Amino acid sequence: MLTPRVSRAPRRKLISVAAISATLLSGTATAVVLAGPAAAGTLAAEAAAPAASSLVPAERLIVGYKSTAAEAKSNSAASADAEAKGREAGEDLDFQRRLGTGAALVDLGEKLSKAEVADVIAEYQEDPQVAYVVPDRLNRPLADPNDTEYSKQWDLFEATAGMRVPGAWSTATGSGVTVAVIDTGYVTHSDLAANVVAGHDFISDTAVSVDGNGRDSNPADPGDWYATDECGTGTGSSDSSWHGTHVAGTIAAVTNNSKGVAGIAYNAKISPLRVLGKCGGYDSDIIDAITWASGGTVSGVPANSNVAKVINMSLGGSGSCTSATQSAINAAVNRGTTVVVAAGNSNANAANYSPASCNNVISVAATNRSGSKASYSNYGSVVDIAAPGGQTSTGTANGILSTLNSGAQGPSTESYEYYQGTSMAAPHIAGLAALMKSASSSLTPAQIESAIKTNARALPGTCSGGCGAGLADATKTVQAVSGSGGSGGTTYTSTTAVSIPDAGSAVESPITVSGRTGNAPSALQVGVDITHTYRGDLVIDLVAPDGSTYRLKSSSSSDSADNVATTYTVNASSETANGTWKLRVQDVAAQDTGRINSWKLTF
Repeated sequence: MLTPRVSRAPRRKLISVAAISATLLSGTATAVVLAGPAAAGTLAAEAAAPAASSLVPAERLIVGYKSTAAEAKSNSAASADAEAKGREAGEDLDFQRRLGTGAALVDLGEKLSKAEVADVIAEYQEDPQVAYVVPDRLNRPLADPNDTEYSKQWDLFEATAGMRVPGAWSTATGSGVTVAVIDTGYVTHSDLAANVVAGHDFISDTAVSVDGNGRDSNPADPGDWYATDECGTGTGSSDSSWHGTHVAGTIAAVTNNSKGVAGIAYNAKISPLRVLGKCGGYDSDIIDAITWASGGTVSGVPANSNVAKVINMSLGGSGSCTSATQSAINAAVNRGTTVVVAAGNSNANAANYSPASCNNVISVAATNRSGSKASYSNYGSVVDIAAPGGQTSTGTANGILSTLNSGAQGPSTESYEYYQGTSMAAPHIAGLAALMKSASSSLTPAQIESAIKTNARALPGTCSGGCGAGLADATKTVQAVSGSGGSGGTTYTSTTAVSIPDAGSAVESPITVSGRTGNAPSALQVGVDITHTYRGDLVIDLVAPDGSTYRLKSSSSSDSADNVATTYTVNASSETANGTWKLRVQDVAAQDTGRINSWKLTF
């Protein structure tokens, strides 16, 4: 007995462009004759158009009829023709609508194999009233930003050790997200100004503030230069760094404005909070800035109208995280703000530096242009992730280019300069966090951290001492949290809770997939929601119907965060789609328990 077709639901199918082109080229001579409003070009041009890959996402066909055909003028005729050709091909075709050119958009029904698509195409090509038939292909923005210095931003796009940012922009650009840059403040720059919103100056000590007063609503950076030994014997002298402006540019420089550099989350907003001045800044000011940025109340400071969902702190000092700083961070995270910090630049264990060693932060090490740990970067088990930080000792252009000012002491003309440091690496992750929050506003700080780490790639180079989960991959991470990384289609979900025994045997949660044809996609999305008080204990595998296993997560003694709430991408194209899939989870260490709350497969 034939199984009745289910009602249509939104989906996206993969159609072989090569197969379609071959069918088109083998069509009858009448098929290459184009006339009337539906004739957008020659069939030969359509058939010979190069494909970016052998498979492109599509779910419909565009059919152009000759102007003399009834189907070129009548929607009912085009609909009847689609149904008739579907019957001939053994498929369920459906006329959707008329395009502006007069062509008909025809839905392919259920997901079809390459052979089935070829059969449908052949039916249309055998009709002398059909001028052309082509796939309704999915397109994405391909153009690079037109910013004049973008070609120098290797950290965003280079294949070897870039953070793969451009591929994320088709999904998210940071819209709706404010990032607080807790730093030296902001010096006016035309390549950043449109994305700057109100912040605050939290420096209370006038000797540090340089601007002649204490706390106020003006976070302008007057310069942090100091004379020889002014900051202590042996400290030498230094010109103003304009550090906060450089950091802010990496996160959200205005993009596609034919000027300067591109920001990672270029539609996000920057709230500059000034805590660093001459010779540095105090914990007390930083703690208040963290509190205020995340929507907390600070005595004597007006309520924050630009509450940040991401905080960047490219700052630090020696000594482990204090209870005072940790308390402020915990409160910020509890309010829903993700806190990103620099690991430090002493080529030492980050556990001995703050805020790098604080809990509930994303601690970021720096990599160089070859993808190895930068020579100066801190390392260790408290590091969560690595990102490009540059290394100018191997050439100035191997640093990170961003917005700056040319003034040696006070502000002068705006400029762009290459810097290096974990201070440059951290804003890469803050920008990525903003993209993620823009793509999926419900993400918690824990989910953002988990997804960044889960979707990282192995360091292209080396890191002695530990650089976290690897080199952050913006495209893969944003696709994972937005669900855009797969081929789309039906989602199968299990909501049956399964307890995970402490240091016990693996447990499994099944999902039965049916009604599909062919194999699973090459970008099968596996969404996981697991509660656990020390997720580093967990090993997670996807088990295919034939028993093949795909490692989603390995155990890690350094990952002390709670819970696993993320989406993994698996190349399951060798597996038959139908059958019972299982999520297998094992707790490999003692003292913590958890449960599988739910998980899902999206085909």
